[in-house]
Amino acid sequence: MAITTLNLRALNRSDTATSGQVITTTSATAADFQDAAGGYWNLIKSITASSSATVSFVNGTSDVVIDSTYKQYMIRMTNVHPATDGADLTFNGSIDTGSNYNVAKMSSVYATYHREGDAAEAGHQYRGTEDSTLATAFAELMMHQSNDNDSSGSGTLIFYEPSNTTFVKYFSGDTLFFDNSSAPYAKFASMGGYFNTASAIDAFQFKYSSGNIDAGEFKLYGAT
Repeated sequence: MAITTLNLRALNRSDTATSGQVITTTSATAADFQDAAGGYWNLIKSITASSSATVSFVNGTSDVVIDSTYKQYMIRMTNVHPATDGADLTFNGSIDTGSNYNVAKMSSVYATYHREGDAAEAGHQYRGTEDSTLATAFAELMMHQSNDNDSSGSGTLIFYEPSNTTFVKYFSGDTLFFDNSSAPYAKFASMGGYFNTASAIDAFQFKYSSGNIDAGEFKLYGAT
């Protein structure tokens, strides 16, 4: 088997390469150090909550981009934890870069759950009381979360072309969390819907129905 040896001194390369760059061919006879291509989802902004009343991603603020740069935006939540027992993690959008979070929305919520005590405390059901029906109030993502130190919730929420000014703006999300509404439950919730507006959505905000976000990581990604 033939072995090919690459001599970097023979390449037309930059002498100021930075960490994470890769050698990329720039012609049939030349190559150079260039930034590595991103994956499908490109990280835009990471926010770590700590006794925070809200977590917000606003276009044009703190390096956040929520515009036509990407067709889809995803927010990944990891180990999000309420300060108040039984609080619901909620979200909303804005059409005025965060001055107001009151966009009317429709949504449907389904949940699969299993109680720690087992028995017959398991099932899958439509959660009509946790839907939004053209409501401007914040929509629910994780319900009745425990504030125990070893409890938390994680998941993703995807927004589809929020900058479009012709159609309504769809979203969908899946979350897993510790529900403490009447007894300890492992719960998986799947929800989806749309912002009922033709205006561009340019900001997203998260908060609990009561009390602060005690801890948790929120990451905003974009994909073309």
